[in-house]
Amino acid sequence: MIIIDGKKAASEIRIELKSEIDNLKLQGKSVPGLVAILVGNNPASESYVRGKSKACEEIGMRGKIEKLPSDIPERELLAVIQKYNLDDDYNGILVQLPLPKHINEEKIIEAVSPHKDVDGFHPVNVGNLVIGKDTFLPCTPAGIQELLVRYNIPLKGKHVVVVGRSNIVGKPISNILLQKKENANAVVTICHSASNDISYFTKQADIVIAAIGQPNFIKADMVKDGVVVIDVGINRIEDSSAAKGYKIVGDVDFDEVSKKSSYITPVPGGVGPMTIAMLLKNTFKAYLIQE
Repeated sequence: MIIIDGKKAASEIRIELKSEIDNLKLQGKSVPGLVAILVGNNPASESYVRGKSKACEEIGMRGKIEKLPSDIPERELLAVIQKYNLDDDYNGILVQLPLPKHINEEKIIEAVSPHKDVDGFHPVNVGNLVIGKDTFLPCTPAGIQELLVRYNIPLKGKHVVVVGRSNIVGKPISNILLQKKENANAVVTICHSASNDISYFTKQADIVIAAIGQPNFIKADMVKDGVVVIDVGINRIEDSSAAKGYKIVGDVDFDEVSKKSSYITPVPGGVGPMTIAMLLKNTFKAYLIQE
């Protein structure tokens, strides 16, 4: 059994990008810029945005946080987005979700220029993904594919069972892996809350991708020997023995499922670190297109 190390893979991607950006600087060219728009004081959102900004700085990219009050009117937020749509200094724009209840998230996502939508959430980019055109892929699913490729895990003709159908992970990773392309071309099954017997499908899977948001949902008796397991879940469960009073676990019962797996991602340290790495990669891609 091999543990898929997302921290190591993410670090490799950052080193590769830093080298590219260092070359731009040597040529006297501008460097890519990413602006993160943060509305309100959600501590988790603030932490995520700081992490993204810090990651930009570490590889020589410009990272900016545009912090806005939680009671900002929707029209003013739309005006801020439009300002950055027109600002050539920033190649990527991300609006940190969730947004306050008085703001229509769908409208905000659609306000970001598709050419600067480095989260890959704009309907234009979602549509391009579905029909197989080159586009900005959502960061977590793109990170999953990148891990599979970097660990030389074959995908062509393999049965991938995705557990979960969210717009952020389940649907896009399914679309990414079924494309008739290199590093894809898999046979994809999606299970969700209306699936009668999820284990019927997961037992057949060569690769299981768990993104259902339920701690330790995938058990050892639900998978076959030699399975590849990608755990996207991040669940906080009470644990009095832990310093913080809780521990983070995935959607997979790691201790038991790992005994049957050929490859498995841990939580934390698996898929999570890849998300920011792929955001940086998308921002660099946006820069190259816009230049």
